[in-house]
Amino acid sequence: MKTKTGRYSGYIRPFSYLIDLIIINVAAFYIFFFHSNEIVYSILISFAWIAIAIYLGFYEVYRYTKVIAILNCALKQFILFSLFCLALELFYSDFYFQKRVVFFVFVSIAIILFFKLSIYFLLRRIRILYGGNSRSVVLLGNNKSINPLKNFFTENPDYGYRLMKIFTLENHKNERINECFSYVISSQTDEIYCSMADLSQSQITDVIDFADNNLKTLKFIPDEKQIFSRTAKFEYYDYIPVISLRNILQDETINKIIKRGFDIVFSFLIIVGVMSWLTPILAIIIKFESKGPLFFTQKRNGLHYKEFNCYKFRSMFINDKADVDLASKNDIRITKVGKFIRKTSIDELPQFLNVILGEMSVVGPRPHMVSVANLYALKVDKFMVRHFVKPGITGLAQTKGFRGEVETDEDIINRVKYDIFYMENWSILLDIEIILKTIYNIIKGDEKAF
Repeated sequence: MKTKTGRYSGYIRPFSYLIDLIIINVAAFYIFFFHSNEIVYSILISFAWIAIAIYLGFYEVYRYTKVIAILNCALKQFILFSLFCLALELFYSDFYFQKRVVFFVFVSIAIILFFKLSIYFLLRRIRILYGGNSRSVVLLGNNKSINPLKNFFTENPDYGYRLMKIFTLENHKNERINECFSYVISSQTDEIYCSMADLSQSQITDVIDFADNNLKTLKFIPDEKQIFSRTAKFEYYDYIPVISLRNILQDETINKIIKRGFDIVFSFLIIVGVMSWLTPILAIIIKFESKGPLFFTQKRNGLHYKEFNCYKFRSMFINDKADVDLASKNDIRITKVGKFIRKTSIDELPQFLNVILGEMSVVGPRPHMVSVANLYALKVDKFMVRHFVKPGITGLAQTKGFRGEVETDEDIINRVKYDIFYMENWSILLDIEIILKTIYNIIKGDEKAF
């Protein structure tokens, strides 16, 4: 029989709504009392909070939701709810009260976020220690296709997925599929995960029909050719449905403004706070060791594959192959000071000038020199997709360990995978997280953290 480990989880979301509304109203009336007509004000702010939360998906937190996604949604909730509350005060409160409104919203969000994350981490702890709040799952497919998900389920008990059984499809597919159906019914399994690549169209239809008719959650593992994340976007031209396979969040006007504003402010701080005094020092040291310019300029491919001049502090002796051959470990072209500034990623700092010029972003897919980019474009599937956004000084792939010299095709394939994931899941908080991880890698001494 199925263990009723998650039977009370359906109450978590309504409970969260109730607690959050209580927090907002208590903060408004007993801490920052503003109005004589409390009932109307309570109804308005409560309605606004719920409406904004539904629009943003503030309460759409699942066992696989990442903390960064929760924080990103909380930031948006704070901004929109603050604007609404300020609008209420705009016509009949003075500036002093308007400032207090923002403070009231900030305190409310902080308390709500504290409880939200507490519940989030408490549930993860319960799943590890007691096996509660869990979902029973089965896997259906060939070993190669389902092994990554099998490892994920077994190595991450905090997500609350209990892997009940695996049905491999190397032989006698129809029999194994029927065995899976029988087991799911007898064990009352919650979810079925099956590999699309290992099933025929008719078999996929059978699995879908079975899941629908027996009220089972069905999820598909994509084909290897579909390994890169895709966020399909549905649009309607009149009444005609049209699907856009890629939803580039940075193409939206408000996101462009937010990202560009962050890039300019952050780059300005680095240029004024670090490069203003570090550049003269490096100029003396670099020129003392070897003749040549302070800066090294290299053509790289950026947004929409357009070429731009990428700036770096020079770390090599002047040579004719700087734009052709990638640097490798123990490269004889690298100077003594060059080894240090490359290891600490100081050589990348001039790229903040590229950010100010609008050619790069602080965070994004790392750009490659033109000759290498042209080579990868021909041999690596979906390599060109990463050029839908501006290249970055650092990126998600670099924080995941895929940085520096490309030694195998697997290195560049994984870089592209993470770059595409970043593009389709971008948020300003994700940018901040990547920057913090990059700084941590530099402090830790990882070679070529950028």
